[in-house]
Amino acid sequence: MVILAQLIKLQDYITRYEWDTYRYPSQYIRLKQDNWKKLYDRWLNPTEEPENSVLEDTDSSRISKLKSFLKKDAITSEEVEPEPEEILPNTEAELKQYFLDQLFDFQLKWATSTVTERSVMHKKYQDDSLLKFFLQRFPDSYLLLYFPIFSIKKAPVDGEILLIGPLGIEIIYIAETEEGASFIAGEERTWTIQGEKESRKMLNPLIALKRTEQIVRSILRTKDIEFPVHKTVLSRTNLIINHYEPYQTRMIDKRSFEEWFQEKRSSSSPLKSSQLKAAGTLLIHCQTTSVKRPEWDEEAITFTFADDEKK
Repeated sequence: MVILAQLIKLQDYITRYEWDTYRYPSQYIRLKQDNWKKLYDRWLNPTEEPENSVLEDTDSSRISKLKSFLKKDAITSEEVEPEPEEILPNTEAELKQYFLDQLFDFQLKWATSTVTERSVMHKKYQDDSLLKFFLQRFPDSYLLLYFPIFSIKKAPVDGEILLIGPLGIEIIYIAETEEGASFIAGEERTWTIQGEKESRKMLNPLIALKRTEQIVRSILRTKDIEFPVHKTVLSRTNLIINHYEPYQTRMIDKRSFEEWFQEKRSSSSPLKSSQLKAAGTLLIHCQTTSVKRPEWDEEAITFTFADDEKK
């Protein structure tokens, strides 16, 4: 089985999950399962004619047909030359990683565009190792908001990473630095990064976590949503030396990381209605920066999709 968490918000980019937070998480899981089966069958039987591309998006398929209908003679950015013949990996482990990479690109597309609008994504996200870690190592029942920008009283406010699981929301601050250094935690406004040769100060991560927690809780209250919210300082590579345990905050360093990680990986809970409701409410209060696709005849699209929904 191939697992991959769902990227429902990337910074302030428009996301397909904003359209329908209840529909797209389930559709993503179904697409993932169907396309993995097709790819795996093709890998086992390479001489057979492939049915579709590595990852088929049902929305994109309908959109392509619609765009072709609307502009028969036009060539859009998505109507490119046919891809060269696909060469699949030799081992099953390599095949899974190959599919994960395809899914990663697919998720970036869903997290930066809708049928009628798109955002200009910074190229850094295509090689963002931290983003890949959260997406490629966690089950698809987890919904990820990656450094979302909230719109609070029409003002943008940066948020930390939000990992929304079936049982609650985890707000995560990543504290990682050079190898061999340790974080000395305290109750003051600053922490100390103790390196092998020198030390330096950093802003206490709990300040950023608390700010994001207050935003999240206030948003959930607007819809009377009761959903657990927890805070985590996470360091996969360094030690965190602390002499107290902050309220509702876990300190996960390289000593406890594996236990925390396996706890998430072993989750078998499916998507839950309360989880989707919380995610959708948070998305409503996120800032979105996008532009309309110039090639769309919006009235024709609305009519076609509305008509399709009646069938």
